[in-house]
Amino acid sequence: MCENRKRKILVRFRVDEKEKELLDKYVSLSGLSRQEYLQSNMLHQQIIVKGNPRVFKALKTQMEEILLELKRIENASEVDEEFRRLIKYVEDMAVIMAEENQQFNLKKEKICT
Repeated sequence: MCENRKRKILVRFRVDEKEKELLDKYVSLSGLSRQEYLQSNMLHQQIIVKGNPRVFKALKTQMEEILLELKRIENASEVDEEFRRLIKYVEDMAVIMAEENQQFNLKKEKICT
């Protein structure tokens, strides 16, 4: 996004409780602000996760919630598309963070040797 442009227009919209809850989950997992997340999503840009302790905690919490829901589900037909997308998003975030951690450890090894 263009860093130097001035933003004078405020955009507001309404969502229901379930939509807000879902948006908050995706935003917390991304490590971005709500504004950055929505702008990236709206412009179909790749959302780059900013790994930090808050994101790791959000990822762990979301994984625990997913596990509880999966234990509750008795039939695969109970899993709606929204929940499947959330699982995929969490999986993608976990993979990205694992790769970042592995790269960090490799760099650390090079420095120490």
